[in-house]
Amino acid sequence: MLSKYLLTSLNQTRKKLDVTQQSASGGYVFAPPPQASLPVRGTTQRFPVHRIYCVGRNYAEHAIEMGHDPKREAPFFFQKNPDTLVPDGGKFPYPDRSTDVHHELELVVALARGGRNIAPKDAAACIFGYAVGLDMTRRDLQGEAKKLGRPWEVGKAFEQAAPCSAIEPASRIGHPAKGAVWLDVNGERRQTGDLSQLIWSVPEIIGHLSALFEPKPGDLIFTGTPAGVGPVKRGDRLHGGVEGVGELKIEVV
Repeated sequence: MLSKYLLTSLNQTRKKLDVTQQSASGGYVFAPPPQASLPVRGTTQRFPVHRIYCVGRNYAEHAIEMGHDPKREAPFFFQKNPDTLVPDGGKFPYPDRSTDVHHELELVVALARGGRNIAPKDAAACIFGYAVGLDMTRRDLQGEAKKLGRPWEVGKAFEQAAPCSAIEPASRIGHPAKGAVWLDVNGERRQTGDLSQLIWSVPEIIGHLSALFEPKPGDLIFTGTPAGVGPVKRGDRLHGGVEGVGELKIEVV
């Protein structure tokens, strides 16, 4: 049987270990994951990412190619997780449980301010900058989810599903409303469009989004993709861009 002195000593040791573990993890039960972030072009700063919102079917021709009416219905949104970001020049691992993964090249908006019910005329004041992103999609799993009336996360929010370039500050480039949107796969043009073809403009997107959610500083908004989406395979090299904003390169592995 342990002596009273030994029990007291063991309890004190346990308390010291608990304090040491809490100190090492900042008071959390385990060390929290690193903050997701993107580089800001031309600086040493990084943009901390809070949430990633995506707009569905925001180019008429893409809506048609996906079998939908391109009329100006209210925009709808889905989300990706911040830890699914892949930096420019990175590698996109072909995901499990899918044989039909598609590329969707998009303009990305980075917010420095948020709020509720933001009027479109006030939206520009919320924007920190812009980037080029790929909404990588397990199309087969998304299609199954659609048929069953289920959420899209299985097709949209998987690991490394959000490649994104560095952010170009709006203070340098302004707020682009027109300009080519394009994607090449292995040097062959796959997607072409123009920002002027967005069904809902960036200010309108922010207005609608802020009526449904409360956007926060650090949020990214993928604004929709033009026509030409299609499958990728291992070994493919994707190179896309948005005129006046930047370019993005990734490799499928």
